[in-house]
Amino acid sequence: MSFRDLVSGALVVAPMTKGSNLPFRRLCVELGARVLVSEMAVARRLKQRRGSEFALLRKAPDEPCFGVQLAGNKPEEMAWAAALAQSRGADFVDVNLGCPIDHFTRMGLGAALGRQPPRVRRIVETMKAAVTVPVTVKIRLGWKADQLNYLDLARAAVDGGADGVFVHGRTREARYRFPANWDAITEIAAALTVPVIGNGDLLFPHEVHERLASSGCAAVMTARGALIKPWLFRELTSGYWDITADERLTIYRRYTALALEHWGDDEHGRTRVREFLRWHTGFWCRYVPQRADGHWPSMQVREVLAQPRSALEALLSRSDEPALEYVTDELLNAGDLSAPPPVPAAVPESRGDRGERSRRAEKEEEDEPVEAG
Repeated sequence: MSFRDLVSGALVVAPMTKGSNLPFRRLCVELGARVLVSEMAVARRLKQRRGSEFALLRKAPDEPCFGVQLAGNKPEEMAWAAALAQSRGADFVDVNLGCPIDHFTRMGLGAALGRQPPRVRRIVETMKAAVTVPVTVKIRLGWKADQLNYLDLARAAVDGGADGVFVHGRTREARYRFPANWDAITEIAAALTVPVIGNGDLLFPHEVHERLASSGCAAVMTARGALIKPWLFRELTSGYWDITADERLTIYRRYTALALEHWGDDEHGRTRVREFLRWHTGFWCRYVPQRADGHWPSMQVREVLAQPRSALEALLSRSDEPALEYVTDELLNAGDLSAPPPVPAAVPESRGDRGERSRRAEKEEEDEPVEAG
């Protein structure tokens, strides 16, 4: 089956550091996802036989189409890692050319490698010679607004034999601060002969359908959208789901069960599960349904639920630390969430507080899951 056939019309689960963990991918499959990508695995760490890196290559038995994303800048090393991923069940392997995190770009990986189209071509060529599954790349639009190189980079990858191109419609500098540039994604889709998968700001089913219809992309991809509302995949076939708080809680409990099954229901496993649960609650609380006036919340604006329909919905919408810790522990311990902590009192903001809030916002953006590629 060609890569185009594998992904055609799909909403793909993006490669997300921490976000696209195996239990979460299984949850997405149960809710309708059919193409999923691993957390980013670093080829050099795989060569060093690090167990934690090998764990990222594990495919769940129920995953219909599983891609492994690899980061590296040495062709032979990436080819070796690609062959390893194929041997572990990967249906395709993807080259990370978009990770914006300083730790990786300083090593010449991710978005830094995306500044070197000739090297990218060599990497893809070498990987293609080592595997029989499709090889793809995931790019951003460029390093920053005045250094856009997306067409050169995409064409170099295709010249090297890439079977598809995933496009995150932002620059490295933009991180996640600005809306995705779907005009640029559309331009790339029109310029290439291989399937293009567009990525950026998809939160509701009508947005997915509209981008598929208007962009020329073979498929689209979601990262934060899936983290905020993993039931988005079900909505693609059944329409917008005005989900209740109890229905959301059932989904969150299912993730907890899958996580305990994966990491183990002993002290060590529960410590790992709690770490991931607490991280996920920071996204689940962002969900806001369609507004009463018919308008839709935006991915780029952190809206607050103005009129919760129940005490549980009010709790699940809280983003303060006591509430997130409480929800995490109740999920882990099968609690009923009936005794939430009081809402912290608002504290008048001083000039110093504003500076601290700015620093917190910068830290939050650095920790934004996300997209590994």
